[in-house]
Amino acid sequence: MGANTSQVSDLSENPSLRTLVGTESVSQNEPFWNQLISFTFISPANSGDSKILEEAVIPLAKTLIENNPRTGNFGTLIKVFLSRTKELKISTECQDQLFIWQAHNALFMIRCLLKVFIREMSEEELHQQFSYQERATNSTGEGGGEDLLEELMSNLVHLIVEVPLLDITYSILFEAVTTLLVLFSYQLFQKDILRDGIIYQHIMKGRCLSLTSRLVKTLLYNFIRQEKCPPPATHIFQPHGEEGGMLYGLVSGVASGLWSVFTLGGSGAKGVEQEPNPLPLSNQSLLLLLVLANLTDGPDWPNPYRQAVTCFRNTQDTSSLLADQPHSFQINFNSLYTALCEQQRSDQATLLLYTLLHQNANMRTYMLSRTDMDNLVMPILEILYHVEERNSHHVYMALIILLILTEDDAFNRSVHEVVLKNISWYTERTLTEISLGSLLILVVIRTIQFNMTRTRDKYLHTNCLAALANMSAQFRCLHQYAAQRIISLFALLSKKHNKVLEQATQSLRGRTGDNNALPDYAQDLCVIEEVIRMMLEIINSCLANSLHLNPNLVYALLYKRELFEQFRMHPSFQDIMQNLDTVIGFFSTRLEQAGSDLSVERVQEVIMKGAQALPKDRLKKFPELKFKYVEEDQPEDFFIPYVWSLVFSSGVGLYWSPQGVELFSMDSG
Repeated sequence: MGANTSQVSDLSENPSLRTLVGTESVSQNEPFWNQLISFTFISPANSGDSKILEEAVIPLAKTLIENNPRTGNFGTLIKVFLSRTKELKISTECQDQLFIWQAHNALFMIRCLLKVFIREMSEEELHQQFSYQERATNSTGEGGGEDLLEELMSNLVHLIVEVPLLDITYSILFEAVTTLLVLFSYQLFQKDILRDGIIYQHIMKGRCLSLTSRLVKTLLYNFIRQEKCPPPATHIFQPHGEEGGMLYGLVSGVASGLWSVFTLGGSGAKGVEQEPNPLPLSNQSLLLLLVLANLTDGPDWPNPYRQAVTCFRNTQDTSSLLADQPHSFQINFNSLYTALCEQQRSDQATLLLYTLLHQNANMRTYMLSRTDMDNLVMPILEILYHVEERNSHHVYMALIILLILTEDDAFNRSVHEVVLKNISWYTERTLTEISLGSLLILVVIRTIQFNMTRTRDKYLHTNCLAALANMSAQFRCLHQYAAQRIISLFALLSKKHNKVLEQATQSLRGRTGDNNALPDYAQDLCVIEEVIRMMLEIINSCLANSLHLNPNLVYALLYKRELFEQFRMHPSFQDIMQNLDTVIGFFSTRLEQAGSDLSVERVQEVIMKGAQALPKDRLKKFPELKFKYVEEDQPEDFFIPYVWSLVFSSGVGLYWSPQGVELFSMDSG
């Protein structure tokens, strides 16, 4: 490989690579392998560069597929890599950069070939590509009976959990995580969810199983540490003193036989706008963790990686481990919480937050006990505020997170005690000071209004309303804008209700000639009335539980009182309208008694005094509004395509052609 893309396109003519993929078998002891894996490069850092590299690798990989059954050279390359991983930990301790460098290069080549293999053949055929090495060497008395695919996977997991993260090991750790992701990528090319297979069996039940908790813990710590990719000079082979200089000269001479310097990741391909990810190991580790945690359960065994994700505990938890949690471990919750707060701009970090809140009771309890919940909630609200710029899955996960949080009464109280100032991303109005609770209400209602005018996703606004309903009994000192937004949403619903009702009436009278549309109108009307009912219940819950603390809501209610007239006698709303009628009537009377041409300040004063005077027993009690998030049946039908869409779009240095991807459509999300 060379320093520019034209040289990369000439890979098929490289003598060493032609030997690897050619018709002659090369013994593991040949010096050829040292020459093959001695090259200096910067890996592709974005999908554009990766596409250029893959297009150059494809013809080589296809030639190897054809010749490997006779030569077993692919299996020998695997063996060369495995022989170096056995001493990798010691090499790290001794700062043996040459050894690490060669092991990394071998793994990078394996990953590039595997990626093409997986696209070209079935899992069974891939497994055979590993076993050909055994067949080819058995005739000469070499080789053994081990499963090379399982040994590769086991070695990759060992490498990830045992080799410390340093500048000199960053690249090989990144490559190990990426290679495992590539091995699981068969799912991309299947429409149905994969529930079994050779690779699945190896990771779920094979030699990797005993390392489950360590792998999950390491991947989480990689995410937590957010280590930036070291500059090329620190992880490409470097001279140190006179001896290092000689060694570097030797390595450079060897490298010239194949690829001198591969700088695609540094220079970037022309026309590619995607910026290199500054945290490639963190990003890739999180993607692998999500892939593992979302693998389906086996017929008679649970997914051990999901078990590990759901039961890990805080390092400060001194209680003994439970026997029924075989993959439990401890991790620093404070560090994890901080990383989650800082990384919510990415889909995958939001999905991890959802997973932990929903499935790990220890982490959920810890998060809800924090006194700085604004650090977590604010990024979620920012996602929702920029709803038009986010994919629908990211918005959906952000809303579910809010819904789960609002299941906790202490959270619903505490958000109104946190005062925020000058929120830069909220640009519709200048909010010099507002409580976190009022901001949450503003943003969630804005999301509902956006959804009603654009996507019309019933589940989205149902979850929004469920979160507001959970909070409604705890509404405290609502900001005037939050109170106005509640009433403005009701006004929008009322307008839509009247429009659909008018269309249905006209259709019934035959004015439009479209009597077939009547069932659609009836369904639309039913949905809108359900939402209106929910909004009335939310307003009623606030008035019944904390009217004296919410004068701004009473003010907004009185200002738009005519909106509620049409629903007073409606059979679907009569019961819930009683309290609103009582409040509107009570305060209207007091305002009339206070005189005419009242200033805003005087109206607010009357409302404040009236709120103290209104007997609580005049308001009818309704059951408390409480909604709990429950995952759909077979959640893997949603989460596995979602996770792989993130790998497809966000995997660092990975490119897959959209053609052939069956798991999701390119516009899903």
